Amino acid sequence: MKKRILPLLILTALSLLMAACKPDLAAIQPTAIPTLTTSTEAAESAAEESPEDASLGWWNDAVFYEIFVRSFKDSDGDGIGDFRGIIEMLDYLNDGDPNTTSDLGITGIWLMPIFPSPSYHGYDVTDYKAVNPDYGTLQDFQDLLEACHERGIRVIVDFVINHTSSEHPWFVSSKNEASEYRSWYVWSDTKLTQTGPWGQNAWYESGGSFYYAPFWSGMPDLNYKEPKVTEAMYDATKFWLDMGVDGFRVDAARYLVEEGATLQDAQGSIEWFQNWREYYTGINPEAYTVGEVWTDTQVIAKYGEPTRGMQEYFMFDLAGDILGGLFAPDPSRIMASYLETLQYFPDQQFATFLTNHDQQRVASFFSGKLDRQKLAAFVYLTGPGTPFIYYGEEIGMTGNKPDEWLRTPMQWSAEAHAGFSSAAPWEPLNDGWEEHNVAVQDSDPESLLNWYRGLVGLRNRYPALQKGDYIPFTSSCRRLYTVARVLEGEVLLTVANLGVQSLENCTIGLEGSDLAGTWQTEAVWGTAPFDEISFADDGSLTDFLVAQSLAGGETFVLKLTRP
Repeated sequence: MKKRILPLLILTALSLLMAACKPDLAAIQPTAIPTLTTSTEAAESAAEESPEDASLGWWNDAVFYEIFVRSFKDSDGDGIGDFRGIIEMLDYLNDGDPNTTSDLGITGIWLMPIFPSPSYHGYDVTDYKAVNPDYGTLQDFQDLLEACHERGIRVIVDFVINHTSSEHPWFVSSKNEASEYRSWYVWSDTKLTQTGPWGQNAWYESGGSFYYAPFWSGMPDLNYKEPKVTEAMYDATKFWLDMGVDGFRVDAARYLVEEGATLQDAQGSIEWFQNWREYYTGINPEAYTVGEVWTDTQVIAKYGEPTRGMQEYFMFDLAGDILGGLFAPDPSRIMASYLETLQYFPDQQFATFLTNHDQQRVASFFSGKLDRQKLAAFVYLTGPGTPFIYYGEEIGMTGNKPDEWLRTPMQWSAEAHAGFSSAAPWEPLNDGWEEHNVAVQDSDPESLLNWYRGLVGLRNRYPALQKGDYIPFTSSCRRLYTVARVLEGEVLLTVANLGVQSLENCTIGLEGSDLAGTWQTEAVWGTAPFDEISFADDGSLTDFLVAQSLAGGETFVLKLTRP
């Protein structure tokens, strides 16, 4: 067990101090700053209870990129993105040469649903061992896997196992009461009064009987109390792992098993994923899974009790706090949210993001303000966890509900159809594509695209940014975000003025740490405002002047080395 640089009891005091000056952000995100009480010993004990979780996998070094295949790149002129289109654009994502800076530098791809489906989005599957013909053939997909792996890019695919399409042969057969598939779904002879997890109607009639489908009638829930359902999903798991995929993103994981009135986060769901992990790691010990458990952090933590199921889960509270803490600039909100996440996941096995395919895009959330988008990227790409970038966020694509408008074609250029296709795309482009596209931003050193390229490259170069300890500092300036990332002998100090106005004579402080002594500084991002920094014998720091002036939105990262 590696030694913690800053005891969590000290972090507790820091978070309480930050919370005292927290403004009212209820209109932005009604999540209170948590009170942290976990000690260093408690954190280490939690990690020791699950030794397999304490070991770090390849995903801890990765930066993922989420792709909606239908909207990324069309290779055959039918207006629909496909596997061959992704292959064409792989050099944009990662050209395979770590010495170049013209690519985005991502090392992982999450493909949204690629299985056959009657819907544009693919979240209602009709076959778990085939690919959507709109996207190409199974050979096309295998070619994509090979091309990604040649560049050092891992590929995970969306695994929609809570429900199927109402057109899946299993469900069609289950409508017959005598079918062997009847028990694969939840059927009732009468329409029950029990509602779904959100108080919605969840029962639909077919042939005089009623089936449970909390998402909508076209997505009947699978019944995991039937062992054959698990067998079928294990079979699909093996099929894709044998083909070479590196893992899965699991959709709607918290709704897998219903236990009476408990329709989400049931113990049966937690145990299913624990058993599934044992199965898929038996096929590929390096397989990675990340779960969508869209709820509070403390509830997500239950999926690790007593042992963890999937390797990681997306942190929705943290994403909201990063965006909210930038909308109304408040570093304390962001720092405290990271601390809460680390309280529940001290081994840093969690996934971070800003928004995804179900949420308002970052550019729209910030009304197109470039400085806010850049700061959001800075905060989470220099923070703990495995980061995921939603396609197009790096060029400032806009998008608001409905969902189709969040998943519009990628904006490659100002040419017809934004360079996505030679034909009219399946969904119209969002506004602003003529300016917010790859071609326009590619050669602009100040563009959002090159900002993302720089940050991903920075994270790839320094392991401390990938998995180092997270040590927040106090500051005399309320809008100054200052955090040290420390991994063994590597120390990086990340600093950002989250406000729009300049900050004058900002000082920072730290109660105690393992950073005792004097350190020289080297700017690896931005400009170094000081040449060295000295901590007291106990690793504390008092009223250290960061800079006489920091412009609004200014950021820098300093590498600290012993003289």
